[in-house]
Amino acid sequence: MTLFEHLAELRYRLVICVLAILVASIACFAFNQPLLDLITAPYHQAINALKIERPDISAQLVLNGVSSPFTMSLAVAGLAGLIISSPVWLYQIWAFIVPGLLAKEKKWSLIVVGAAVPLFLLGVGMGYFVMPQAIKILIGFTPEGAGISNLQSLQDFLGFMIRLMVIFGLAFEIPLFIVMLNVVGVLPAKMISKYRAYIIFAMFVFAAIATPTPDAFTMLLLALPMTVLVIISEFIAYALDRRKGKLDRSEDSVDHSVDDDAALLALEADDTGDEKK
Repeated sequence: MTLFEHLAELRYRLVICVLAILVASIACFAFNQPLLDLITAPYHQAINALKIERPDISAQLVLNGVSSPFTMSLAVAGLAGLIISSPVWLYQIWAFIVPGLLAKEKKWSLIVVGAAVPLFLLGVGMGYFVMPQAIKILIGFTPEGAGISNLQSLQDFLGFMIRLMVIFGLAFEIPLFIVMLNVVGVLPAKMISKYRAYIIFAMFVFAAIATPTPDAFTMLLLALPMTVLVIISEFIAYALDRRKGKLDRSEDSVDHSVDDDAALLALEADDTGDEKK
């Protein structure tokens, strides 16, 4: 494919991704109220837990402006549509990459990419799980005894929640990316073992930078599962490398046997020719 053909293919994949997210968001718009209750549940859970420690705390979600309820409803539907349509746009990413792979690589990549959706949803679920603790820590910095109320804009809260959940979801795809590099032969398992300590350190640095909260709790809840997934991906890479080694050895033995048979036939032909002479 030429450069323009690649760009056309990329545009086609992006259009499908946008349409999938748009259709899912429109469908979720009809369930706006239950989705809003689900999204704001971590905030209310955090405030209720914080009031046990600080009964004087005053915090609530607010809407600012006449158009805020409508834009908030669009944001809620968009977040739900992004998560629900993840199987489609994750597949489109794989479909854009797969034409450049060999037949064996396509076989393995299809199996590996099949885990992309569960990993993304697992990461999103982890982000939703840590949300109450993150909110509790952040709102806990509200000055005590100063008569200050913490009025959180619902639009800003949704943006915070989207960032946290998407970061967790994409972070859980990093080990899968490592396995994909091993499948295409770019990252051998021995190299992963050699630089394992650096990779794990990079996971913690990424978690510290990516999480929008300053506490170590949220960082660890992102970094530790990523570390476990990286170790699992290393074992998978070793298994794939061993399989590749066995296939290469079997192919070499077949090629050698074919060469030996050809040499033997040539030698017999020479002997026959000498006898005729």
